[in-house]
Amino acid sequence: MTNKKIRKAVFPVAGLGTRFLPATKAIPKEMLTVVDKPVIQYVVDEAREAGIEHFIFVTGRNKAVIEDHFDIQFELNATLRERGKTEPLERLAAMQPAAGTTSFTRQQEPLGLGHAVWCARELVGDEPFALLLPDMIMQSRKSCMAEMAELYEHTGGNVIALQECDPAEAHKYGIVGKGRDVRNGFEITKMVEKPKPGTAPSSLYINGRYILQPEIFKILATQERGAGNEIQLTDAMLTLAKSQPFHGVHYRGRTFDCGSPEGFIEANIAFGLWRPDMHAHVLSAIERLSTEVAPPQ
Repeated sequence: MTNKKIRKAVFPVAGLGTRFLPATKAIPKEMLTVVDKPVIQYVVDEAREAGIEHFIFVTGRNKAVIEDHFDIQFELNATLRERGKTEPLERLAAMQPAAGTTSFTRQQEPLGLGHAVWCARELVGDEPFALLLPDMIMQSRKSCMAEMAELYEHTGGNVIALQECDPAEAHKYGIVGKGRDVRNGFEITKMVEKPKPGTAPSSLYINGRYILQPEIFKILATQERGAGNEIQLTDAMLTLAKSQPFHGVHYRGRTFDCGSPEGFIEANIAFGLWRPDMHAHVLSAIERLSTEVAPPQ
């Protein structure tokens, strides 16, 4: 089966990050660092591992620093070279997208995820694309998007990444019904947004990674507002599923919601422990602080 290659990825980064105020008053939440890299860098690296060639950022006000991050800073590079700092120079070069492979467009009104995706329509064009929610960062040997791209090469259509949740918590998420197994994934038989307790078709929830066909844009263009008076991507996917297949990948790595302070702290601990040069120190600090530090009375 021959399918169009997934060349482009969309990153909706227009959110205000209100759960992180006052930290995000002047700094975009996507630029908060997990260990020594901004959150958005982890997500872009995941897309690059899956073979993505073009990175499309849907931004909002006060997000120019994201564009600066993915640009070359000549003064910094010159200073590092003068001081013989080759290791950080090499790390910066490895993270640098090639010239002409990043695009930025504005979501001028906060009308929801579906609207943010629609804002990228002219840059994506008439081809399938990846969508990665930048609040969610993944930790595994093989990236979540790489697993999805592998399945897409066989099935085509639309692919969603899913993870297991506590069945008692299923009413908080978008949940799918699982059909027959296909390669490293399975057919999706239904999608339900926040099902009523006890009615969920499974305990597999949508974790913020998608491969979508361009027909989604036409649906989003006329999509009525849904929950929260916003244009919901899930509503548009439900419409698209009437005419196109959806498949799922059961991702078994770790996912951290860096849109919440709790998830952000977990991510820093997990990625610190994953670093051979930091593992012992982080582990020791956790053990020591857990006995020395108590919440204020």
